[in-house]
Amino acid sequence: MKRIYLLFTLCAFFTTSSLLAQETDLNIEKPQTSAAVANESIQQGNWLVGASIGSLGYNFKSETFQLILEPRAGYFISDNAVLGVQAQIGLMLYDGGENFSYGLTPFARYYFPEGASPNSRWFGEALAGFAGSSLKDSDGDRIFSSVLGLRAGYAHFVARNVAIEATLNYTRTSADVSVDTSTSGLSVGVGFQIYLPGRGTM
Repeated sequence: MKRIYLLFTLCAFFTTSSLLAQETDLNIEKPQTSAAVANESIQQGNWLVGASIGSLGYNFKSETFQLILEPRAGYFISDNAVLGVQAQIGLMLYDGGENFSYGLTPFARYYFPEGASPNSRWFGEALAGFAGSSLKDSDGDRIFSSVLGLRAGYAHFVARNVAIEATLNYTRTSADVSVDTSTSGLSVGVGFQIYLPGRGTM
């Protein structure tokens, strides 16, 4: 009887040890949620590359599908300051036709030293360009128009070269096309950016 009890105790001990070891390994392998590399990523000579989905959805009532992609690229002309360009490609499919939209908006972004932390930065951005669509002219909209916009945002670095962003956007355009999910007015956005080191910063 004592042998059975001893064997049971040893089995329980080794099982518990194994579970604790597995739990420790799982804790080590948890996804990284922040990285203290904000200052390294926004240095002069680095590149900024990213893309976001401006809109993606299907309306069952109107049987309308919409997809808007917004790739962008920029170059750090100095520490904290980026000049770049954002493109826009959109497609709307609906009963009886389709609408193709496009746009090109150069932008300037500045990361504020105030309120900075090792893994996050606040930034401001201004953009100006054009947008258009394949829809015919109507009284309220034009198929081609200028685009002006301002953004305020927060970038949180989750890895050495990747940041998740949240932005509050104001866009002004009279084109019949969505920019930042809104033709004109206020909108919010969530996206990501990849920061690539330049030759002088590697």
